[in-house]
Amino acid sequence: MAGYALSSYGTFLNMVALNLFVYETTGRALAMGLFMAVRLASGFVAGLIVGGLLARFTAKSIMLWANVGQACVMLVLVLAPDDLLTGALMAVSVVIGACGTLFMVALRSSIPEMVGEDRRSWANSLSITGRSLAMVAGFASAGVVVSLVGYTAAFLIDMATFVACAVTVAVLPIAGGKGAGALPGASGTADETAKEPGTEAAGRKDGERAGRRWTPVAFLALAAAPGLALMVALRGVDAFGSSSHNAALPIYSTSLDSSNPAVFVSAFWCVWALGNIGAQQVIQRYTQRTGRSVGPLGFGYGTVVMSAAFIAAFAGFPLAVTAVIALIAGAADGLTEVSYTSHLQTLPATLRGHAFGLSATFENLGFGVGMILVAAALDRFSPLAVVGWSHGAAIVVAAVFLVRVAGLRRADREGLPRNAEGAGRAGRAGLRKEEAVEGRPDRGDRDGAEVPRG
Repeated sequence: MAGYALSSYGTFLNMVALNLFVYETTGRALAMGLFMAVRLASGFVAGLIVGGLLARFTAKSIMLWANVGQACVMLVLVLAPDDLLTGALMAVSVVIGACGTLFMVALRSSIPEMVGEDRRSWANSLSITGRSLAMVAGFASAGVVVSLVGYTAAFLIDMATFVACAVTVAVLPIAGGKGAGALPGASGTADETAKEPGTEAAGRKDGERAGRRWTPVAFLALAAAPGLALMVALRGVDAFGSSSHNAALPIYSTSLDSSNPAVFVSAFWCVWALGNIGAQQVIQRYTQRTGRSVGPLGFGYGTVVMSAAFIAAFAGFPLAVTAVIALIAGAADGLTEVSYTSHLQTLPATLRGHAFGLSATFENLGFGVGMILVAAALDRFSPLAVVGWSHGAAIVVAAVFLVRVAGLRRADREGLPRNAEGAGRAGRAGLRKEEAVEGRPDRGDRDGAEVPRG
């Protein structure tokens, strides 16, 4: 996690330095937008194929080479002559976007193998804490680094962070052979499925299908787990909302203080990060004390609170009130991140990588489309209006998701099928294991990530 936090610092430093460098090199804002679009498109494509890669290669090798690739492309940018600089920048955009998604999906899908099923929420919380600290440090130091030592030094620092992360991955002991389906120790659904009569052959077939057909397996994962497709869709809508406050913050900050607009933006994200880190500390202590992880209800309610807080942040409240709002937004964002990641990690290992990959695709799509629509809308409407309808859409979908989760739990308590087709025949062995992890061996409130078997 220390290596991941370090590479995250390089990523956020790079996000500022590269955008500034592209604008300074080309002199066109359109080029900067194209650079970001290529980066998001690369992440979109990588999300579609990463599940198949995890079915063929180990998560450790994917994480290692993703960092090596990013380090190499930064070195290419530093050494590129002026006449090849545009091509080098496009190569950086493609590799950074794709490799960033590959690393993130491989890391999240392999956490249960690294730390054990019962500690996945703790590990997720730790990783999010490191990334939040890295985000603040990267954004805060980018201007200082570029102004003091220049772009070349900033790119070399970024390259060094990727090398450091690659070294930590190389020495990390992760058990498992090729393919997500071959990783041992996937406590819960995957191992228990293998023990059930008649499921061993089905598991082999799933692995073979994962190797041959990448994207369909991802959709199969969402279709097999009741409520999971809606959860991933909500994640994409949430990313759409995130694009609105990211684009609107500089405009709103300029309206508050046109002489120094960066102050409000920096202060807002620093307070947001404090809330995020504080939430991670609470979640870690909660899971250690109770043995439970944050379920999908935490994701739904957290999304509602986070979206409402971001809307309120643009309502023109006094700065002290806005600081409290930013703190709440950060805490709710941290809650949604942990609950969402931990929930997808309860999927069988054969489907987990595909689900995370498709989730990354939805997130990149939501954020990319959002940036285009929001940029156009901000020319005509106020930041409050744009952020209001963007995050308002997330609140509506979150409400639908919460109703869906409540319906699933009520059906479980009443012993009814989860849907009209009777697709609620979830594996009882995996459920028993999940309930033991959650610390609810006798309650039967499931979080919906168990995949129907048979």
